[in-house]
Formats: sequence, C-alpha cells, structure tokens
Amino acid sequence: MKSIAVYCGASYGALPLYAEAARAMGRALVGQGIGLVYGGGKVGLMGVIADEVLRLGGEAVGVIPQALLERELAHDGLTKLFIVRDMHERKAMMAELSDGFIAMPGGMGTLEELFEMLTWSQLGIHRKPVGVLNAGGFYDLLAAFVAHQHREAFVREEHAGLMMVEAEPEALLARLLAS
Repeated sequence: MKSIAVYCGASYGALPLYAEAARAMGRALVGQGIGLVYGGGKVGLMGVIADEVLRLGGEAVGVIPQALLERELAHDGLTKLFIVRDMHERKAMMAELSDGFIAMPGGMGTLEELFEMLTWSQLGIHRKPVGVLNAGGFYDLLAAFVAHQHREAFVREEHAGLMMVEAEPEALLARLLAS
C-alpha cells in the first residue's frame, strides 16, 4: 500500500483529541511508509494531518477544487497539490491516487466521501479497503446505524463489514494492510 486517502474536517472539532488523532494518524502513515492523499487544505484536521506527515518527512498530496482553493486555504507546503474543476473530479482523483481510504472526524463532506467509497466497494467499482478512525468514539453512532441497516436487511451480510472501525491509527492501518 503506497498511499491512503484520508477524509477529515476542515474544522478542528470541539475536542482537542481530534487534532491529536490527526497527528497520530500522520505518524502512523509515515511509520508505515504510506503517503497521505487528502483534500489539500491547511485548516482544521486536514492541515493538522498534512503538517504532521510533512514534519516527519512523509509524502502529502492534496487535491482541491478551484472553488475551494481560497475557502479551504490550500496548503502551500505539500509534496504535490492538484487543483481540479469540482468535487466530482476531486473525489475521482483521490480514489485513483489511493490504495485505501480512511475517514477521521469531520462533517457532512467527510461522511459523503466515506459513503461514496463504501458504495463503490459494494458495487465492485474498487476493491480497496475503507476504514474509520473512531477517535474518542466519534463514529460510535454511525457504526451502530450501519449495524441497524444490516439487521433491517438494507445492507447485505457480505457488505456489513466493509467499513472497518478502530479507535487507534495503528490498529486501523493494520486492518487495512491485512485486507
């Protein structure tokens, strides 16, 4: 596995533990020799993880739509920054550049990106692992809801485990690498 796309907030969130989780994920990626592919911003958790990867000498590749270039304040110190037309092109390029996907705490955009990759996996569009870093229990309710979807026969048995959930970066990376 050469690179992983990480989806996360352009905000820091309400708790300091989210930024620490982003730094820990950056350390774990660099420790495994895995490059970061992400949304290209320098603010919020996006900036935290990119800064940590770069501080440790790792590779950080950003993909940002032209319309968000100013709003998300593109990171100017990245290994590589791709500026694309729109969100569709951003997500497609991030998927193409990545060997797996991780969602960290974030908002609606993070969820949308996570579920698109899960849906693509379910449909056989890709066979790349998808994980969730459940920092501080952030995704407990989401994991419970996906289990509910399975119990109610909206998510098939063979798709119920597509979203790997772990609280620690090293454990999550180990699962993605083993899949």
